[in-house]
Amino acid sequence: MEDSKLEHFKQLLLADLRHHAQQVSDDQAAALDAAGDEAKESADLALRGAMEEMALKLGDQESQMVADIDQALLRIEEGSYGICTRCGRAIEERRLEALPTARHDAECQAAIEAAKGKSALPSL
Repeated sequence: MEDSKLEHFKQLLLADLRHHAQQVSDDQAAALDAAGDEAKESADLALRGAMEEMALKLGDQESQMVADIDQALLRIEEGSYGICTRCGRAIEERRLEALPTARHDAECQAAIEAAKGKSALPSL
């Protein structure tokens, strides 16, 4: 992949990283704020607990996105960005534009998802 295109994808990833890192920080702060408030009634406590759990789960998803972005940036540094980790073929730029953290080309991703779907079915 050309250096200019690698730089373009690096900038996309860095912008996403900043966004997701800020979101993780905001979610954690909101969960801590909610945990620090005292509930006046048990119904408030139950609602607050559910909200805290939801905030923490969203934080987990954001944290995973940050990890995926870090891995993509590492692949850029190593020179393996844009190469499918399963088959070794180039990942289409259109796919990387839509999902800059992609590790697999569309064909391999479809095969991986199909295999996951099959393994979820009971075997006879």
